[in-house]
Amino acid sequence: MVIIGIAGGSGSGKTTFAHKVLNKSREEIAMLSLDSYYLPLELMPTEYFTSSGSPNFDHPSAFDWELLKTHLQLLKNGESISVPIYDFRTNSRTEETTCLSPAPVMLFEGIFSLFDETIRGLLDIKVYLHVEADIRFTRRLDRDLKERGRTVSSTIQQYYETVRPMYKQFLEPQRQFADFIVGEETDVGASILAAKINEVFTEATLAEKYVN
Repeated sequence: MVIIGIAGGSGSGKTTFAHKVLNKSREEIAMLSLDSYYLPLELMPTEYFTSSGSPNFDHPSAFDWELLKTHLQLLKNGESISVPIYDFRTNSRTEETTCLSPAPVMLFEGIFSLFDETIRGLLDIKVYLHVEADIRFTRRLDRDLKERGRTVSSTIQQYYETVRPMYKQFLEPQRQFADFIVGEETDVGASILAAKINEVFTEATLAEKYVN
């Protein structure tokens, strides 16, 4: 299994980019989102809450890293996993899970997909989406209002309290680990990545035929 990590700030278009790659590739592709591994609110470390008492969802401590590492290793080993389902309206995990089976290629996307050294070691290709702050904020605002039951004022407050400073401190530095960086023109980047995926598997198939 080839695992491709796609990182970038909130609103940078990671999920959209991943779907573009999926649609342009000839290979069977699975998708896994870091968002599924948010800790339930009651398990988030309170020392990383904001001064106003709100949880910091843009800090690395907000995620269940041990479960994620275990799941990625299981997928690498050819085993299926039960992916948690996170409810952003209640900030909790539901009782249901989603079964994810291994595939030749998996796209792993999330704000911190390139953050952890152990996880980076499991990634075959590392991508970082670099999108200007005003575009990211507009996209985040639209998403939070439509999908997560937030208000304009709460989204703006969260942006200045946690999203913006955490981007500077933790998210943007992930660029140094990327194999390539994609700007706002994601169609071109998605085509390049899909072509690379197809090339890797074409070479593997030819090598297997030659050996046999």
